[in-house]
Amino acid sequence: GTHEFMDLCDQLGCEPYVCGNVGSGTVLEMQQWVEYMTSDGQSPMADLRRANGQEEPWRVRYWGVGNENWGCGGRMRPEYYADLYRRFQTYLRNFADSQLFKIACGPSSADYRWTEVLMREAGDLMHGLSMHYYTRFRDTGNQSATRFGEAEWYGILQSSLRMEEIVSKHETIMDAYDPEGRVALIVDEWGTWYDVEPGTNPRWLYQQNTMRDALVAGLTLNILNKHAERVRMANIAQTINVLQAMALTQGGGLVLTPTYHVFEMYKAHHDALLLPADLTCEEYAFGKAAIPGLSASASRGDQGQVNVTLCNLNPAKTATLHGHLRGVQPTGITGRVLAAGEMTAHNTFDAPEQVHPAPFAARLEGNRFVANLPPMSVVALAITCA
Repeated sequence: GTHEFMDLCDQLGCEPYVCGNVGSGTVLEMQQWVEYMTSDGQSPMADLRRANGQEEPWRVRYWGVGNENWGCGGRMRPEYYADLYRRFQTYLRNFADSQLFKIACGPSSADYRWTEVLMREAGDLMHGLSMHYYTRFRDTGNQSATRFGEAEWYGILQSSLRMEEIVSKHETIMDAYDPEGRVALIVDEWGTWYDVEPGTNPRWLYQQNTMRDALVAGLTLNILNKHAERVRMANIAQTINVLQAMALTQGGGLVLTPTYHVFEMYKAHHDALLLPADLTCEEYAFGKAAIPGLSASASRGDQGQVNVTLCNLNPAKTATLHGHLRGVQPTGITGRVLAAGEMTAHNTFDAPEQVHPAPFAARLEGNRFVANLPPMSVVALAITCA
């Protein structure tokens, strides 16, 4: 599958991230995989790649050294895995002009001890430390992706907001061992996780995707943007047909999910400069609990435009946002919105456009802007500046 995977990355125009097997594999196996893919010299592995049809070496920068070794990757203690990481990474060498970016298996969710041990024992030998966090709601027996009420809506969004706390605490530990910020925090698995769709193979983890997932995506991306200094890569767990996917396929058909549309709307933040955003808002209360009603992120693009992404978490109430822009002179504003009339709204093969972005009108008032955010919506604004 190596050649097929690299061909897919080439067709998509994306950079590959390859993870080696530490749980049941060997140092030799991983070392030879690196050599097979990246060496331009004469060696058995490079020659085998050429014999298989790939003359030139691939440029593969990102290499994960193991995956979830605290769980399905071996049930290891952090001390044991740290020693294994030190050993495996020694043999992941640079070939040709490639410079490997070595990523150690990091913690599951709030396992702060794992981060402490890995940074203490192997921080100087890694370029990145991975972290996994899945959004789940266990307070009721209802784990359906598409059949839920406000209790499940609220619970999932509340769970998503934990990403802020979890990332912040792992960053604090990393700062103690790496005050210069050399080691990146790689959030390389995140997203929602529900019961599989009825009638599908449980092992395939096939799930539908609603406006609730769109809000999870927007919330999470806003949080990760805020921590961009340390979080330098973040990968939603799956892309097609599995968990919180970008697209669903069936035969020759393809459906874009609400999560896909959020990612597309947030593209303006990519490679932009993070701008500080202070947000004061009403709470969204459910029962005796409450969470912030809004979420926001802002950046400045290479053409000087200010990009603002906003989430209204409340499924029943419009939120009027008054934004104050400092240090720039706005000249125009455009926007797009992803919204729906039902919390459970989603796209199907029979109705693929139930949830899709639409134009959104906001207005400028000097160096301020006003936006009326519909209930349960994600909004992306583009503000041109003089």
